[in-house]
This record gives sequence, structure tokens and C-alpha cells, in this order.
Amino acid sequence: MREECYYGSYDRKENLHFDSKVVHGGLGCEPITGAVSFPIFQTATFRHRAFDLSTGYNYSRLQNPTRQELERTMAILEEGEEGFAFSSGQAANMSVFGLLHPGDHVILSDDIYGGTYRICQEIFSNLGCEFSYMDMAETDSLEAAIRPQTRMLFVETPTNPMMKVADIPALAAIAKRHGLLLVVDNTFLTPYFQKPLTQGADIVVHSGTKYLCGHNDVIAGIVVVKDRSLVEHFQMQIKSRGNGLAPFDSWLLLRGIKTLSLRMVKHDENARAVAEWLGKHPRVKKLYYAGIGGMISFELDSEETAHRLLSDVKMILFAESLGGAETLVTYPITQTHESIPDDIRRKLGINERFIRISIGIEDVRDIIADLEQALR
Repeated sequence: MREECYYGSYDRKENLHFDSKVVHGGLGCEPITGAVSFPIFQTATFRHRAFDLSTGYNYSRLQNPTRQELERTMAILEEGEEGFAFSSGQAANMSVFGLLHPGDHVILSDDIYGGTYRICQEIFSNLGCEFSYMDMAETDSLEAAIRPQTRMLFVETPTNPMMKVADIPALAAIAKRHGLLLVVDNTFLTPYFQKPLTQGADIVVHSGTKYLCGHNDVIAGIVVVKDRSLVEHFQMQIKSRGNGLAPFDSWLLLRGIKTLSLRMVKHDENARAVAEWLGKHPRVKKLYYAGIGGMISFELDSEETAHRLLSDVKMILFAESLGGAETLVTYPITQTHESIPDDIRRKLGINERFIRISIGIEDVRDIIADLEQALR
């Protein structure tokens, strides 16, 4: 008789606290062999036991056990109905905007990741959709901007890179009042710090590349939905577009998630200390920090100082990403937000003096010492 894992039922997820959920995931272990590290099912196809008798798996583009374990895990962590793992954060966002039809209107955060802006303006605008960008903290102005054709609110909170924080329950109330979908990009805070679905959002998206993975070695995207009515759309996206996450990448993401709680505590602790130090530095003229999580942006006294910082950091890495174990410093005007029109960038405050830093899990004394020597 096959023994079942202690945490062998997806339905028993409510029994555990968050720090245990990240470790044990959806099934806890592989139910047939008892493998503690959920296996990589590196197969394209699956044998049927007999005519009209399937194991539940047919072809890995449609469903794969490793990817499904990741999807179950993310649904548990975000407290949603079902999760979907995509080949990148951009693919996840493409699937979300795939809910739109010609003539639909979407309101997004004015300060938004350049790749999301590019999807809207260069792909879906050409398909007849319209997009407006607003400060989501100004709910009165937001509600006034809603049109009969508005279908969706898409918000980052905190935003990338200005760290604006939105009131998700307030946005959810507006969305419900007008019959809109509320989509929240939860990449920066992760479900460790914020669960948008429990606050009224309909869909959560992640660049899984970032904190969920935590090791800068996977490109991935995640969608979690609150309502069963949205499940079929995302299943069809993976089935027809072929953009589901590969088994090995799914396994790496599962492995990274096991330490999510530990890492987020350290990112947050380190970022608080670095933000306090930056706020007192004479070359730092403006500081953008949400007070939680590992992301900080700041404006320096000159373009020359910014370029010198990027060139002179030693332990800190000048690289275009975030959320990994290593502290990374980024230059948004030429990297993450190069797709945003220059006038919009400058209006937001993204200029040649503007720096974004993802605080890692190193000893915070070394992070500060490296910044100090680079800012001399």
C-alpha cells in the first residue's frame, strides 16, 4: 500500500501558517514516491493507461506536475482560487491583458514598469484597446476617469520605481462599484507582506523572476485569480499560446519559494537600515521608500555622482533586475524604464540623477560601506 505524504492534500493548506506553507507548498512531497524535493517531470508527453483512461496528464504544454505544484503553491500563498505559471512576467501580463476586447479601456498606475507600458502601448493599443495612466492614490480623480468602456484597473503597489503605495481595499470598492476587474502587481512585496486578493483584488500578477525565485536564475511569471470564472481564460492562454513555465524553471522557483519568508525578513531589515543611512547622506536629495520590503529609489545631487556610483560599487552589482539575494543597483532612465516616453519619465522624476536599488540579504554593514565609498 502506498503511503501518503503528511501534507498530501491541497485542500488541507489552511492548517498551516504562512512560514510553513512556503516550505511545504501544495502537496508537500510527491505523493507516489514520497520525494521530499518535488521532482522535475522533464517529459513532453504522458502515457494513457487505456482508452478513455488518463492519469490526468496528456502533454506538458497543457499541464505538467512540476508546474502544477508551483501553481498550487502560489494559489495557497496568495489565498486565491487557482494559480498559473508563465514563461516570464511579461507573458503573465500578456495573459492578463488578453482578457480585453477592442474598444476596452484600462486605467493603470502612472508610475509603472516600462515593460508593462510597452505591452499596452505597442501591442494592445494596436488591437483597439485604450489606456490611461493615473496616480492610483488619488481615488477621486481615478473614479472620475472611469468611462463606460473601462474594463480594468491595473495597479502596482508599491510602484516601480517611485514606490507609491495604493489603497487596495479602496480601489477594490471602486472596481466593484463600476463592474471592473482589479489587477494588482504584487512583485515588490510578495504574499509575505501583502495579499491583494484578500483585500478585494480579482487578479494578482508577479514577475516570479524577482523575490519569489530570489536567486537571479529563473525568468518566470505568475498569475493567481480569486474567482473560478477567470480560470478558463488563463488555462486557454497556456494551452493555446504555449507560454507555460518549463518543468526545470518551475522546480527552481519552488525551491526558491521555500526560503521566501526568511529572505523577505532580511531584505526588509536591511532596506530599513540603508534607507535611514541614505536619508542622511548629503549627496542624496530625494529618497523614495515605502517603509516595507527591499526596494529603495533615490535622487542624487548630480548626473556625475549617479554615474560614479554605478561604476564604483564593488560588492553591490550594477545589474537590471531586483529581488535576488545580491544587492543590485539599476539606472531606470536607460534600463527598466527606457520604453517610457522621456517627458513622462521626467514628470515622474525619473531623470539622470535617479537610482533604484534592490537591497539584498548580505550583511547590511557591507552594503552601506560599499555605498559610502562609491558616493565619496
